[in-house]
Amino acid sequence: MTTPAEPSADSTADAPAPPARRSRAPLDPRLVREVRAARGHVLRTVLLGLVQAACAITVALGLARLGTALLQAGTLPTALPGTLAAVLLALGVRALAAGVTERYGHRSATATIADLRLRLVSHTAELGPRAGAGRGADVASLATSGLEKLRPYLVGYVPQLLLAATVTPLCLLVIALLDPLSAVVTLVTLPLIPLFMILVGSLTVGRSARLIEDMRSLWAQLLDLVDGLPTLRALGREHGPEQTVRALGDRHRASALGSLRYAFLSSMVLEFLATLCVALVAVSIGLRLVAGEMELAPALAVLVLAPEVHLPLRNVGARYHASTDGLAALDATFTVLAEPLPSAGTLPAPDLRRSALALRDVAVTSRHGLAPDGAELTLRPGRVLALTGASGTGKTTAVQVLLGLLEPDRGRAEVIGPDGAVTDVRDLDRRSYWDQLTLLPQRPVLPPGTLREVLAAARPGAGAEELEEAARHTGLAPVIAARGWDADLGRGGRGLSLGERQRLSLARALLSPAPLVVLDEPTAHLDGGTEQIVLDLVDRLREQGRTVLVVAHRETLLGRADDVVSLGTEVTG
Repeated sequence: MTTPAEPSADSTADAPAPPARRSRAPLDPRLVREVRAARGHVLRTVLLGLVQAACAITVALGLARLGTALLQAGTLPTALPGTLAAVLLALGVRALAAGVTERYGHRSATATIADLRLRLVSHTAELGPRAGAGRGADVASLATSGLEKLRPYLVGYVPQLLLAATVTPLCLLVIALLDPLSAVVTLVTLPLIPLFMILVGSLTVGRSARLIEDMRSLWAQLLDLVDGLPTLRALGREHGPEQTVRALGDRHRASALGSLRYAFLSSMVLEFLATLCVALVAVSIGLRLVAGEMELAPALAVLVLAPEVHLPLRNVGARYHASTDGLAALDATFTVLAEPLPSAGTLPAPDLRRSALALRDVAVTSRHGLAPDGAELTLRPGRVLALTGASGTGKTTAVQVLLGLLEPDRGRAEVIGPDGAVTDVRDLDRRSYWDQLTLLPQRPVLPPGTLREVLAAARPGAGAEELEEAARHTGLAPVIAARGWDADLGRGGRGLSLGERQRLSLARALLSPAPLVVLDEPTAHLDGGTEQIVLDLVDRLREQGRTVLVVAHRETLLGRADDVVSLGTEVTG
């Protein structure tokens, strides 16, 4: 079964979901709890952070010994080969640990983004065509450029945050053992960095969320414009949306530049504070050395370790903007993933060749009330039913309820088996139900491949004669004659016009062995001459004994139906 690419004009969208609650933790616990790659990244970074802390302490103590020997006794470092080798080894191990953190950080970020992207798209597909928190272009923008904002968060911010939790306390502990006064000075000045980080961060509250929203709005507008461009061009309105797209682009650019300004401001402030804090320790040590109140070896070791205490916190502050962007993308993703899925039935669907389908007092809430409101219809096996009504009355929504893609707010969709047993569609196993129907939405969704492969996928094992016959009966033959059977189609049928995609989808519906065929406005993108193809197709499907549900406006298509339902009124032919 093929699901709609987007709601039609008759399908009104749900009210927007409330904003997601932002996670206040710098390391989102949902990410560590639910994504295996992120959990491994955190554990590996912690272990490598401990290695880097041990190396920093080793280097500081080694340099202090070498410096003391050189300054007090004139002994060259080569005279202490063991100490020199330990310093060089520690530097090498630290560089290796930093390189491994960086390298596997990128791999973990890629795996995490891929995991979340797959879960996001899969969950949205299971939510159906009217998922509240993210739908259509909204989810497309979040799953692509939105989730990519996790990369600087996972590669840059999270490792520095974990280094601040490992390197900073261990180096501070060693400073306290070597010189308690320097430890007190460091401990007093250390909170200045997170304090100013919070002050600067308060200026950026909501900026990342607004940036994500602006980006998603721009994506949605652009995708809607691209999809509707053939219609706009036919109406001579292709230049109309330019101002809207330009305004969205300007708003997105202003938000991005504002975030960059605050990012540079925070980096400058934190760099200045870190330098000032280290300078206070250095001044204290220098005065005591002059006064003869401190030994040279611990003084040198403390001077080497003091920057190591402040460096991770400074880097955390400098990468704070990456954390806000990443957390905003995470919140938007987990908001969609938190939406409860529709109830999944387990009953096998009866044979639709001998079963009827019905809607009983179905109503669905939309922005403008109920659409449909009290829909009633009965689709009998082997007959053609046309569903009509004014635009906005919920014809497509009623079809989505009947197919189990959408749960109604009132009423129910039923399948009446050959034995008269009535089963709620929500209680049916979706796969056993959907395998027996073919859906042709207003904007067909096609798999990638050649024309032959796309058409043959509708009925595996179909011969060349069957494919040619289906193409001939649906007006696809001229397209194949012009392009050839092996013409490679892009994603979603790119390379074909909307009308040509419609004909290809009609040919797939004719080839499909599914006993139930649903056509949503099949003549919407066809001219009057090509409309006859659809009329003949409906007759051919009826001759094959298949059940057909058509959403239609045109009288010519309504005249081919056995039954006509106008949302609330049923006329049996």
